Amino acid sequence: MEINKVGYPFSEKTPIHSENETPMRKSLLDQLPLVPAVIDHPLARELAVISAVLDQLPGATELVHEALSWRGGKRVDPTKGRDGMAAEQVLRVAVLKQMSGFSYAELAFHLLDSSTYRSFCRLDYSANPPTKSTLQKNVKRVSPEAWEAINQSVVLKAQELGVERGAKVRTDCTVVESNIHQPTDSSLLWDSVRVLVRIMGKAKEEFGVAFTDHTRRAKRRWYKIANSKSAEQRKPLYRDLIKVTEKTVQQAQRAADELRSVVPDSIAQTTRLSDLTDELQQYCGLANQVLSQAERRVMRGEPVPTGEKIVSIFEPHTDIIVKAKHREPDYGHKVCLTTGASGMVVDLVVEDGNPADVTLAVKSISRLTSLFGTAPRQVSFDGAFASRLNLTEIKALGVEDVAFNKRCGLEVTDMVKNKTVYRALSAFRAGIEGSISFLKRSFGLVRCTWRGLSSFKAYAQLSVLACNLLVVARRILVATG
Repeated sequence: MEINKVGYPFSEKTPIHSENETPMRKSLLDQLPLVPAVIDHPLARELAVISAVLDQLPGATELVHEALSWRGGKRVDPTKGRDGMAAEQVLRVAVLKQMSGFSYAELAFHLLDSSTYRSFCRLDYSANPPTKSTLQKNVKRVSPEAWEAINQSVVLKAQELGVERGAKVRTDCTVVESNIHQPTDSSLLWDSVRVLVRIMGKAKEEFGVAFTDHTRRAKRRWYKIANSKSAEQRKPLYRDLIKVTEKTVQQAQRAADELRSVVPDSIAQTTRLSDLTDELQQYCGLANQVLSQAERRVMRGEPVPTGEKIVSIFEPHTDIIVKAKHREPDYGHKVCLTTGASGMVVDLVVEDGNPADVTLAVKSISRLTSLFGTAPRQVSFDGAFASRLNLTEIKALGVEDVAFNKRCGLEVTDMVKNKTVYRALSAFRAGIEGSISFLKRSFGLVRCTWRGLSSFKAYAQLSVLACNLLVVARRILVATG
């Protein structure tokens, strides 16, 4: 793949400085070039290679375009409305955002300020760049399945370029946190009250729905519970907080019924009534779940199974991930990822719940076999993936050497050719910890800041896509000198 020094369509015929120019000038305004100056910088060179790789991905732009063609479950008529962002621009903007760790506001500023970023995102210099809200709306419309498919095409392109062969891989699991606060029964009850009161406040302001505001009383109980020193002190406070929450939920349900009886004057009012009613119903359901959980756990001392617990009314999809008995649980989702010898993440799956690692080994290799068309030659796993059955099934897929970090009763010669190969694969497996750290530190995978389960998965896949593109770019730059 041929890539020029910078990779951007900047003119080199208009230099910034000339050897014959006057050394002292009052102003540079009349001598500025008509196009931005060529930037010879490592980041600019990396973006140039990433841009070239994106241009060679079959179907990537089409996947994003298909996602942008739908809004609210309906296909958008391309002949109506204002011209929006092109699919190619959305793809590049999303990669740039995740790779740089920008918020949407920061991304909007840098697209306005940086000619390099504008060139990478194929934005017109003569027009203002998209606003932060436009960027957010477009990027969030791309589904996790689309990002995953684009990432798979990057992996296959890397194989074609000789960056990643897919013959030697390693698999491990980690946790990506949801964007929630530390959950307690009292904080969840307080969240339920304040959110329902906030929605009823909008209903009162717009449609005259009457209700009694109990937020002050609920906040006081929550605060006292947080500062109580014993269960005996907390129990009566919890009893009152539960009572307040129940009253608020009852009022919210009555408010929803009253909103349904309102006769709208316009289409906009019809939509607004529907939105408020749906919002009240949603949070009433979550608040009832919180009430049931608090009643069982606090008042009756009954243990609630992990699968039945709710840890956030804002991100109810959040799983409780317990890694060990004496470690604090994580709140988010377990992800199983596989990396190759190049450091690229060749596969990532956001798991449902907290499945045991031993149940994920065969599925991981099956997915890779489907992606590459053939099984990897060598694979390495953490000890938690080890079992005799997994070894047998993975070998049956065509893998020659399977190394589990802990033998768990397995003989080395059953897994690999000899002890030298086993030691090499065990050392190779340790490298995945660095890849996980790189994803979390540099691509935001430590915590997903997007709301909803679908957005959580899209965020994780986009982080992996940005990481893989940067790895490919750096490998190519090293290879080409």
